[in-house]
Amino acid sequence: MIKLLGAVLILIAGTMIGFQQAARFADRPKQLRQLAHALQRLETEIGYGHTPLPEALERTAEASPAPLSDLFRSAAGGVWQGDEKSFRESWEQAVNEQWPYTSMRSGEQAVMLRLGSTLGISDKEDQMKHLRLALLQLKSEEDAARDDQGRYEKMWKSLGVLIAVLIVILMV
Repeated sequence: MIKLLGAVLILIAGTMIGFQQAARFADRPKQLRQLAHALQRLETEIGYGHTPLPEALERTAEASPAPLSDLFRSAAGGVWQGDEKSFRESWEQAVNEQWPYTSMRSGEQAVMLRLGSTLGISDKEDQMKHLRLALLQLKSEEDAARDDQGRYEKMWKSLGVLIAVLIVILMV
């Protein structure tokens, strides 16, 4: 009876681990799309609203879902504090702190870090140009993420169940 209960628990745990890994593959394209929308909003705030950068980041954070809202809010907070940090340092700190809470990878993080090094130090047109470039790069990352999702999501679901079954068979 106890072996049966242990086997069921192992099957449930293995299945849940597989589904959790699959969910990360499903979340990545969705978060990349949300990030692209947030950057488009930031571009609109800067280019057409003539909004100062910290305020534009706050407005973008309000319109974005978590964990992206936390990233923009943290970057804006670093600028508002005025503790002798440049925007670039504030942006890098926010991206590095908030990135582990996303399903995105280091390629997207590098795009965001490059964007932060150009925002706030040039005129409006140049900032808009860099935002558009970042959007194009994120679009290619989103396409790759969709390919990965199609390739690996189902695999992880099956793998979680199969590994759990293997462990149960080895226990018996």
